[in-house]
Amino acid sequence: MNQENPIIVGLDIGTTKIAAIAGRKNEYGKLEILGFGRANSNGVQHGMVLNIDQTIKAIEMALKNCYDSNPNLEISEVYVGIAGHHIKSLQTRGDIVRQSIEEEIRQEEIDRLVADQYRTYIPAGDQIIDVIPQEFTVDNFQNIPNPIGYSGVKVGANFHIITGDKNAIRNINRSVEKASLRTKDLVLQPLASAAAVMCDQDLEAGVAIVDIGGGTTDLAVFYEGILKHTAVIPFGGENITNDIKTGLGVLKTQAEQMKIQFGSALSDEAKSNAFITIPGLRGMPAKEISVKNLAGIIQARMSEIMDFVTYHLKQVGLDTRLLNGGVILTGGGSQLKHLIQLTEYVTGLNARIGYPNEHLAGGHIEELAKPMYSTCIGLILKGYNDYENKNKQFEEQFRKIEVPGSLQQQPVDETLDVENAAGPVKVKQRKSLKTFMDGFKNGLIDLFKEEEDAKL
Repeated sequence: MNQENPIIVGLDIGTTKIAAIAGRKNEYGKLEILGFGRANSNGVQHGMVLNIDQTIKAIEMALKNCYDSNPNLEISEVYVGIAGHHIKSLQTRGDIVRQSIEEEIRQEEIDRLVADQYRTYIPAGDQIIDVIPQEFTVDNFQNIPNPIGYSGVKVGANFHIITGDKNAIRNINRSVEKASLRTKDLVLQPLASAAAVMCDQDLEAGVAIVDIGGGTTDLAVFYEGILKHTAVIPFGGENITNDIKTGLGVLKTQAEQMKIQFGSALSDEAKSNAFITIPGLRGMPAKEISVKNLAGIIQARMSEIMDFVTYHLKQVGLDTRLLNGGVILTGGGSQLKHLIQLTEYVTGLNARIGYPNEHLAGGHIEELAKPMYSTCIGLILKGYNDYENKNKQFEEQFRKIEVPGSLQQQPVDETLDVENAAGPVKVKQRKSLKTFMDGFKNGLIDLFKEEEDAKL
């Protein structure tokens, strides 16, 4: 591990969970996870902090779990993800006229050009979260990705400005501060997720990152290596759970379990003769729920979310085959069965699931590679981008901390049979618990099938 790099912590404050992950880049430029903790989120709705006290408790619980995974950690600063339907974006244009024409364009001049955009007029209740330069121009030369080193009189750029509600931002910052932490930076969640699941080829080909969270679905569109559009769609996994609860008349916990275990985004793919039995409340008779009806409810809501995605792509003129990289689905909601097929059907673009293991060092536990942690891992990568480009001041956090055993994949148990020392050593490989459980589950399924066949 490269001990000269700082430890950076990502804090994802979501509607269903709060996750804290601490990471450091190794000598190969990959992230080694040094601490990981999560907690259920109670005070957040649609990506916005509504109950500060409950959010503080959830952050503290996530931090406690993070410390439990690695007691050597000391966390003071965090990169925080922000989402919610209050997030808006706008396009602006900015130019500066240079004094010293003979000299090459320096980073300080670009920083001044970006800083000028923070003075852009926005509505009174809003605040600028981020200013992202798109293509630059130097005099008559256009579409320059990076103007440093060029010479010219006038330097300009198109900017993508992301704004959010002041109160919503204040609530996030207050929750983080009261949990004895400092917010290093606020990062738009779809940009963080994009950093975690996207590679350079995706950026070049053009992709739409769709992060389906609990309260919101976040969208980031990249084309020709440039961020073209961002949006926050105010629907997510929670809406699907509520639809199931209302439509089938079950408890919210039951609706969530059914969605995870039996849910499908395509009703045509669901078996028409399969039923789920739900125990009745306080002596009431048990309920039988059709898997096909369940899939129909999920499909209706997911189709609505994908219609929003298509609408946003049309807004920026990228709904056709221009996005060669297609749609990358990530977030907890992306794990729904047959979601790829539904996405391809509604948007007309190729789709795949984006896992955040693109930038992770090998040997980590499988849990960390789940799409629901894309935002958190992306926040660490954003922190490293700031560190490498010297965008922010970093304290000396270069203590020697190893990756704890709890966050590493354990090797397969092996037993050595060495009764006969003269003979060859025999190695027996034990069956893993997963293999045993899979076999047990398949045996049960076969048994039920036999019983059904006998009835027929």
